[in-house]
Amino acid sequence: MENDLDELKREVATIKERNQRVEADKAWETSWARVLSIVVVTYIIATIALFTIGNNSPFTNALIPTIGFFLSVQSLPFIKRAWIKHYLK
Repeated sequence: MENDLDELKREVATIKERNQRVEADKAWETSWARVLSIVVVTYIIATIALFTIGNNSPFTNALIPTIGFFLSVQSLPFIKRAWIKHYLK
């Protein structure tokens, strides 16, 4: 009986740890830190790519994909809610 109780306690502890990791992952997915880091990385990579191919204004033109990403992230919650509403019907 004691072993069963100990086993249950370990399982509950394992589930709680997993839930904390899942909640942290969800928080990261919706965080401004994530969005801003991707925006910065997108801008840097786009600038390097445009500079490499000889674009006349790589710093300015790199704003286009960066702003596109940012706007898409801002619209995703709206699109997600609409999709879920449609899916649940």
